[in-house]
Amino acid sequence: MDGLSRRNILKAGGALGAVGALSIASPAHAWTWSPTGSVAGTGAGLDPRWVWDEEADPLVASLLDRGDVTRVNTLLRTWTKNGQPLPAGLPADLRDFMERARQLPPWADQGKLDLAVEFNKKRGLYLGVLYGLASGMMSTVIPKEARAVYYSQGGADMKDRISKTAKLGYDIGSTNAYRPDGEMIVTAVKTRLVHAAVRHLLPQSPYWSQVADEEIPISQRDMMVTWHSLPTTVMQKLVAWKVPIPSNESAAFLHSWQVGAHMLGIKDEYIPASWAEANSQAAQVLTPILAPTPEGIKLADILLNLGSSVDAGILSKPILGAFTRFMLGDQIAGWLKIGREPIWDPLLKVAWGPFVAVREGLLPFPLAPEAYWLFDEFLRKAALLFLSEARPISIEIPDSNRPS
Repeated sequence: MDGLSRRNILKAGGALGAVGALSIASPAHAWTWSPTGSVAGTGAGLDPRWVWDEEADPLVASLLDRGDVTRVNTLLRTWTKNGQPLPAGLPADLRDFMERARQLPPWADQGKLDLAVEFNKKRGLYLGVLYGLASGMMSTVIPKEARAVYYSQGGADMKDRISKTAKLGYDIGSTNAYRPDGEMIVTAVKTRLVHAAVRHLLPQSPYWSQVADEEIPISQRDMMVTWHSLPTTVMQKLVAWKVPIPSNESAAFLHSWQVGAHMLGIKDEYIPASWAEANSQAAQVLTPILAPTPEGIKLADILLNLGSSVDAGILSKPILGAFTRFMLGDQIAGWLKIGREPIWDPLLKVAWGPFVAVREGLLPFPLAPEAYWLFDEFLRKAALLFLSEARPISIEIPDSNRPS
């Protein structure tokens, strides 16, 4: 197990307390990021490894234990728009929670959220491939996330699982994401309920319990790790590619994800207030924990085979693998058993930088070689694969783990 379990912390009790026990027992994993760098600007500073969702967790556990999940899922299929009233017939405790959970935080800035729409319009093709091949493939080398996905109900149908994950990326980038006619609030609240269900169900899985280094999955720290694999990683890649981004649009993109984190149930004291703070926190919680697992390797192979549905001669497992190596590096590609591609690997290293410069108007287009057209078509197909899977999709509370 990873240091102290939640049970052992509770046993410690007394003057030692959870924080004291953590600082003594596991200094290598001590939480040092200060809440002064968060959107809240303050906080208790508790290690988020030992914080979950104090509102949603007992509620959803109760729904599962009293057999209400099937009825609730049926009712919630009709709730699809942010401004839509909650369906009649929901259990009173669930309704009360959802009415609170659907409210935007008081610090949400609609002006920034509107500007984020412009950012997403301009960078939509980059975002499609980054969410899929940088963030998506990175998730397979986040050990706790890979195990939680693989052994939960969603792991049995990865096409459906990826579609639901892609819906979040699609909804947060839509023109009306947080407005009444948008869907991001609905997606976030439903995802929060799903996470609470997984926290209740997964510890009951003998398969997950045999390999997990925790007793309860999806802590606040786990959620921030996943969060950093999305906006933080995306912005780091765009900066590395020298994509010119006005500072106000960069801040707006961050703000859309800050609001998203809050709506997913992450406490404000853990949500970075700036890109500098995001990079600082990611350096502590994301980069050091990346590692291969048998579950992650299997998930990566499934992801690399998803391109067949929209291939058209552009997407295939070798090409997706080459882009994964290009974005995440040789070490991660090696962990995931992704072979080297004699054509695509050197082509990406040599031509991708000039291709981005051409697309951004920094180099004259007439000089673009044939490879640039291929890259552009890849971006379009990748965006279709990783974002446009968001056809009408119902995010539903699971009532079981992955079948044996």
